[in-house]
Amino acid sequence: MPPPARKLALLAHVVSSVGWLGAVVVFLALAVVGANAEDAQVARAAVLVMPSITWWALVPLAVASLVTGVVCSLSTTWGLFRHYWVVIKLALNVVATTVLLFYTRTVDRLAERAADPALTGDRLRALAASPVLHAALALLVLLAATVLAVYKPKGLTRHGWRAQRRARRA
Repeated sequence: MPPPARKLALLAHVVSSVGWLGAVVVFLALAVVGANAEDAQVARAAVLVMPSITWWALVPLAVASLVTGVVCSLSTTWGLFRHYWVVIKLALNVVATTVLLFYTRTVDRLAERAADPALTGDRLRALAASPVLHAALALLVLLAATVLAVYKPKGLTRHGWRAQRRARRA
């Protein structure tokens, strides 16, 4: 891949990954507000807006981060399976995206329950407990991936060792 295209792919990856991290922080803040709201209508509103954030921000950014990450790794000397930090970062991204895609159904169901006008007070606040936990865990996973991307710990995989030996021989 020519350098300008590689830089564009890297830019897309950084923007989508940072955007995903930011969207998770917003989702977590919203869930915490919903879980701790004194006013039942604030708790209801927090839970009702969660599907919009999930479908319009979290899912597109997660998928974009995954796709652009694979493109970036395949177009650089880091490779997709040469270094442990890339493999771990890929695994974290795949797991986080998969969990998110399954969790979308839960978020949609929570919003459906929150829309019931008969639901009040503690029951509405309880609806936000699961999103608080999931968003906090997602934030930890994304921060771990960020640390790996910045510090790039040493360590070649077996595939990386073989590729390095072949390059030295050539």
